[in-house]
Amino acid sequence: MKNRLLVLTLGTFAIGTDSYVVAGILPHVARSFAVGVAAAGQLVTVYSLAYAVLTPIMATLTAHWPRRRVLIGGLSVFVAGNILTGTLRTFGLALAARGVAGLGAAMFSPAASATAVALVAPERRGRALAIVIAGLSGATALGAPIGTLVGSFGDWRMTMWFVAGLGTLASVGVLALLPDVPAAPALRLRARLAPLGDARVAATLATTLLVMFGVFLVYTYISVVFDRATRGDGAHLAALISVWGIAATIGNLAAGHLTDRFGDRRIVNLAILIVAVDFALMPWSSTSLGAAVLALAVWGFCGWGLVVSQQHRLIGIAPALAPILLALNAAAIYLAVSASGAVGGLVVGILGPHDLPFVSTLLIFGGIATAEVAHRLIRNGRASVVRAPQGAATARR
Repeated sequence: MKNRLLVLTLGTFAIGTDSYVVAGILPHVARSFAVGVAAAGQLVTVYSLAYAVLTPIMATLTAHWPRRRVLIGGLSVFVAGNILTGTLRTFGLALAARGVAGLGAAMFSPAASATAVALVAPERRGRALAIVIAGLSGATALGAPIGTLVGSFGDWRMTMWFVAGLGTLASVGVLALLPDVPAAPALRLRARLAPLGDARVAATLATTLLVMFGVFLVYTYISVVFDRATRGDGAHLAALISVWGIAATIGNLAAGHLTDRFGDRRIVNLAILIVAVDFALMPWSSTSLGAAVLALAVWGFCGWGLVVSQQHRLIGIAPALAPILLALNAAAIYLAVSASGAVGGLVVGILGPHDLPFVSTLLIFGGIATAEVAHRLIRNGRASVVRAPQGAATARR
């Protein structure tokens, strides 16, 4: 069972690496295509937007497919997108190729989490989700730095081939180790769209969007927010990002165990509260390297640990619709990532980079309010638009 979950984790590791690695090679990409760094940065935007927009669409379109077919299909498209990015010589075509890679990621991610849940007993859902999501946070700590290093030793295109190699390894693992997990029970289109009208789902997704928007406002501009601590030293900045990624991986795994034991409400509320306080203190903690290390560790541990509990909460609302609900959660995360660059740039221009965490703090505190609204709606059984179809439980067993 552990090997099966680790195969899924390798897939999310590849997808997470692709999300973060381009930022480290932007100057090389810009020179290669003879465009500005800001224009080259649109490679990140296109990938993230494709991921965000297409995730719920692909989850709906492939809901009746066996899970292994979705996983293999998603990884195949993902690998093709990265190979195309690494071989095409026209910037416009490279942008389109990033959209193809985002499409593959959109197919794979929610299917991976839903498959992990289907492979374990209900009381172990949190731990299974934590293992799979650890691939995303681990990509920050390990995948992105390695990919950047590969690109620095040769052409930046080698980084794309590195990511494609990770996706290929995950595909082989899925074929060799994962059993055939049946598709979810057939649902009418109206039932598939029902989650969007359920206040419990809406409040839970609003929590994800607000908190992730807040934290990625700072992450996108981490180099200037923490410039006083790093003194402009790239090695110090890389070390801070690695601390963040390592803490995020540990936080993911810990959140899985804690959510299974204490339930999602305590973990969600406590994680958001700690992150909010951490960001409120960041204008001061970002002035020295030691304090910055602590701030990044707390941020990574609690910020990414929240993702596991949010997924656990969504699955609890309607287990039969797990792929679609998880897809909507992933879309909320990547919408936050996509918006953080533009909004953060406006805030930095008006207030300056060192005050950016104050804006993040307000957004994160808003997440506490929506999280509590979601809990009360779930507890009181209101807005129960999402209903599992008859026979869903039998089909899942």
